[in-house]
Amino acid sequence: MKMSDNVESPMETPKEEPQTPSDDSTTSDDKKKIDVLLKAVADAPIMKTKKWAVERGRTVQSLSQFISRFLKLDTSEQLFIYVNQSFAPSPDQDVGVLFDCFGSDGKLILHYCKSQAWG
Repeated sequence: MKMSDNVESPMETPKEEPQTPSDDSTTSDDKKKIDVLLKAVADAPIMKTKKWAVERGRTVQSLSQFISRFLKLDTSEQLFIYVNQSFAPSPDQDVGVLFDCFGSDGKLILHYCKSQAWG
């Protein structure tokens, strides 16, 4: 499965309180996906699209691979991902668990860079 298949374009408007469901697939997708805000650090290229809806079961490694492909980085270039500008999560860590522990305002903020920055 490709990461690009599981990532949607950013949301145009912030999510509001749950409304009466008009479409069952929309409400079930909202529970399975979380908003991830990706911020560049240091020498990393800036993504025009910063906010993504990502499946809760996605791992940090698959998210890192998606970012690398999206930025068209060489295979020799490393990509580091940090939570709260302080620590690098384990590559096999689920993004949903990070969101539950470190998410705020309905989104998880992750910083990415091509060289070690924190931790």
